[in-house]
Amino acid sequence: MLDEALDLLGHAERLQRQFFQIGQALDGPRWEPPVDMVVNGSRLELLVALPGVTPERFEVRIERQVVIVRGERSFGAGIGPGAIVRLEIPYGRFERRIALPDGDYQVLSAQLENGCLRLGLEQVP
Repeated sequence: MLDEALDLLGHAERLQRQFFQIGQALDGPRWEPPVDMVVNGSRLELLVALPGVTPERFEVRIERQVVIVRGERSFGAGIGPGAIVRLEIPYGRFERRIALPDGDYQVLSAQLENGCLRLGLEQVP
């Protein structure tokens, strides 16, 4: 039973490393939040995981065929003082560049809910 628990723990740690990829930007280290994207005709829905990030701490813009979400998550966002036992949710600067399908797009909606940024994009005719 202990071996099975250790295997599950190892698997969870590998998933966590895949979930938040660490990258290197020109202005220093950054992490990349995971993204889900769904296409429905000329509309795109994106869900970007931004745990503990407030609306004033990130920006969204479109450059050519790429949506760029960048900002910063404060250290210990939402956690009180104390000794750190485990620190798995990344903090600091983040940036995610999401390639879009062919076409020009505009942002129709952007909502931050339940730790995720929900973006609605539409293809411009």
